[in-house]
Amino acid sequence: MARPGSGLLVPVNGLGYPPQNLARVVVWEWLNEHGRWRPYSAAVCHHIENVLKGDARGTVVLGQVDGQLSPYVIDLQSMHQFRQDTGTMRPVQRNFYEPSSAPGKGVVWEWENDSGSWTPYDMEICVTIQNAYEKQHPWLDLTSLGFCYLIDFNSMCQTNRQSQRKRRLRRRMDLAYPLIMGSIPKSQSWPVGASSGQPCSCQQCILVNSTRAASNAILASQRRKLYGGTAGNPGATGTLAVVRQSNTFAGTSLWSPTSASSGPNNINISMGGGQAKAEQMQLPLSAANFPCSPVMPSLSSTHGHHALIINGQNNLNRPGTQRISMGTARGAIPPGVPALPVKNLTGSGPVHPALAGMTGILMCAAGLPVCLTRAPKPILHPPPINKSDMKPVPGINGMRRKTKKKHLRRGKNPEDVVRRYTEKIKVAPDEDCTICMERLVMSSGYEGVLQHKGIKPELVGKLGKCGHMYHLLCLVAMYNNGNKDGSLQCPTCKTIYGEKTGTQPPGKMEYHVIPHCLPGYPDSKTIRIVYDIPAGIQTNEHPNPGKKFSARGFPRHCYLPDNEKGRKVLKLLIMAWDRRLIFTIGTSSTTGESDTVVWNEIHHKTEFGSNLTGHGYPDPNYLDNVLTELSAQGVGEDNLKD
Repeated sequence: MARPGSGLLVPVNGLGYPPQNLARVVVWEWLNEHGRWRPYSAAVCHHIENVLKGDARGTVVLGQVDGQLSPYVIDLQSMHQFRQDTGTMRPVQRNFYEPSSAPGKGVVWEWENDSGSWTPYDMEICVTIQNAYEKQHPWLDLTSLGFCYLIDFNSMCQTNRQSQRKRRLRRRMDLAYPLIMGSIPKSQSWPVGASSGQPCSCQQCILVNSTRAASNAILASQRRKLYGGTAGNPGATGTLAVVRQSNTFAGTSLWSPTSASSGPNNINISMGGGQAKAEQMQLPLSAANFPCSPVMPSLSSTHGHHALIINGQNNLNRPGTQRISMGTARGAIPPGVPALPVKNLTGSGPVHPALAGMTGILMCAAGLPVCLTRAPKPILHPPPINKSDMKPVPGINGMRRKTKKKHLRRGKNPEDVVRRYTEKIKVAPDEDCTICMERLVMSSGYEGVLQHKGIKPELVGKLGKCGHMYHLLCLVAMYNNGNKDGSLQCPTCKTIYGEKTGTQPPGKMEYHVIPHCLPGYPDSKTIRIVYDIPAGIQTNEHPNPGKKFSARGFPRHCYLPDNEKGRKVLKLLIMAWDRRLIFTIGTSSTTGESDTVVWNEIHHKTEFGSNLTGHGYPDPNYLDNVLTELSAQGVGEDNLKD
């Protein structure tokens, strides 16, 4: 049945902050490696809110409410998610929506992925889709939100506008997200170092504490100037803000206004003088790495006079990324005005985020023009390249490797493998076997569990290279529990015996030189590696034989400098690819999706022209680090032929 009404082109709307005295729906989100905020489920958000009420600086164990999240905990003090088994840390944020929005009603919109399971949309997109659905629009264009997709409510399909690929989508009802009333708790407004109310000793608190007196004096002087200027110029237009000094660190905004020029749903920043037309832009600010996030005020200019304006609410209630709508007057900033490079507020930019923010506040309050630069996006790919410009890598034959099903290894006899790399010990020392934890002078702990005619439970063997000793039956048991690829790895020192291979699914690897240089390597061209692995069915060597596995983000592009060491790394990566060690099938640490292709502990640089995510250049230690990682997989420089 057709849905009445016209289609909808989505406006870019801020997530916003409802007034402090209204009800709000709370959604907790985590930041993935693509810069997207992914929502936790409603049940998890209820759990986080319950812990937050009891201890605002405590730790949330996510596995208590969702078994799939058992490795993860959230530290409410630093607002980070921590994965206990890998040590991966990701920022989290506490976001707010209207009670009438999708999360307030328990509505979840999802799209069907390659494995046939359903993935929820980002909450911002989910809210937008639900709004269009309720207004009975027949279709919805997500281009203005940064996605080249068209949602068709009649067929309940999502269409990629570039590839024309269609995916099913669905709308389902779930638990509504938690609802809170009133003002933000003090502990969430401004985290402090102790319950006594003393300010904490982090760099940001020290910075704010040291500049607060000076800034209040400047603002007081500027306020008197603004009042006088307005009285003398009845034709002046604009908004004047009366700013009073904050009384305490804990529980209040750093600046408390008595009037505001912005609406309730956005934090507006205007800079410069004159009456030129304002240009709207989005500036994402991430304060996730700082426990005490500085408030970002609105700076409104009135014929050259600069007033400090802040929404009439506490804006420190979201330690995570904030969406700020900034109006900049065209032509208002004269040439030569210094720009504050607020490039990356995760701490890797040239200017400390707190220093840049406070300096901007003080300069504007003193009547000085300031230009805040737009936060950059990662440069993932080089400029477009013609196929004729792609050249073979010097010293390496060919430009492509393939792994097919016929290349998958066949299992070898465990007893033969163990005997190949060990020698029998006639008199065993009186020490523990670190596999079964029984004494070597006693029988193996696997006696009665494993039966091998040629290996008795009391036999002890010594590994050839490292000399560590174990029960031979224990080594057989360890081999049976591994990849069964004909290699052994000492459980004590990790020395590899034989050629270690992995469980990487079939795919192809391409490599060539492109005529562009990487940051930090201005005199070298770039080696581009392209990995492509399709989705498929798991085999006996994988976690769930017979079950489908997904392959997200392929083809994956990686980059190396085209110099001597870069070419050496490429040769070893080709060897690791042939041994099926680059990828494996497991659970994604980014999305939590299981039965999907993931990296296998050999790091690659996937960011071409920047290093905002930590997966790019410049990184002077990367080539040495990846050589170490390859060596740990048994792919060392000694494997290279002269």
